[in-house]
Amino acid sequence: MDYGDKLFWLSVVIQRKYAQICAGFDLTPSQATLLCAVRNEPRRMADLAASLGMTKNALSQLVDRTARRELVGRASSEQDRRVVMLSATPTGKVLAEALYAEISKRLPEIASNLDADDQRDFARVATAVVDTSDLSSPPSNPPVTP
Repeated sequence: MDYGDKLFWLSVVIQRKYAQICAGFDLTPSQATLLCAVRNEPRRMADLAASLGMTKNALSQLVDRTARRELVGRASSEQDRRVVMLSATPTGKVLAEALYAEISKRLPEIASNLDADDQRDFARVATAVVDTSDLSSPPSNPPVTP
């Protein structure tokens, strides 16, 4: 397997573990990601779509499904009524905090078979990749709708 194959399979390992964690909270991975993204503060829907690599329509459908569970809510921005803000409801915030804590605890298990030095290297590299990634702009390729 080449480097691209390894990265592909790493993404599968991460997604599988993430899905297991989300299922324990009766959330789809998409709902969990959305909830974690707004757990600390309201976010603009357009910014969320870009950050999550989704079309605005796909995000709107995800928000509709998550809002039906009373975990998120939409509101117009106080500065610009045309801007739609998304935030966690009080119930959603409690669930998001518990979910995020579980993700932070269990997702690193994917590296548990590595020795201590490799685990530190993995954490360092993963941090560097995220820190140097622009998560605020849309992906260069057209987004894929789930």
